[in-house]
Amino acid sequence: MKIQTLTELYSILPEEERIMVDVLRELVIDAVPDVKEKLSFNVPYFYKKKGMVIIWPAKVPRGGFKEGVLFGFWYGKLLLDKKKYLTHGTNKQIFYKIFRSVDEIHEKALRVLLKEADEIDNKWK
Repeated sequence: MKIQTLTELYSILPEEERIMVDVLRELVIDAVPDVKEKLSFNVPYFYKKKGMVIIWPAKVPRGGFKEGVLFGFWYGKLLLDKKKYLTHGTNKQIFYKIFRSVDEIHEKALRVLLKEADEIDNKWK
């Protein structure tokens, strides 16, 4: 399966996942206005100089989890994450949070982390 557009992605997602993906996408776009978006591995991927954020719904294969939506920071290992909001998991680079409902999305915490990720990205050459 190769998803070409957000419309195609949204058409295969269960309603709760579609809503969470939409809310999370809008949050990234609002918090980092100059961020670019593309579909990579069939999911929304945000970048500037380097990768910043990936939003992976469980419905899309190869995510490694069965329910919810993963919100991952591509260079999460470089974030301070003072409140220990993110899960470190087995990946040494990508730190993430899996949301199982839209009510679990903590916008303020994510905005702090997105700002930090943006500052890190701005330092790349």
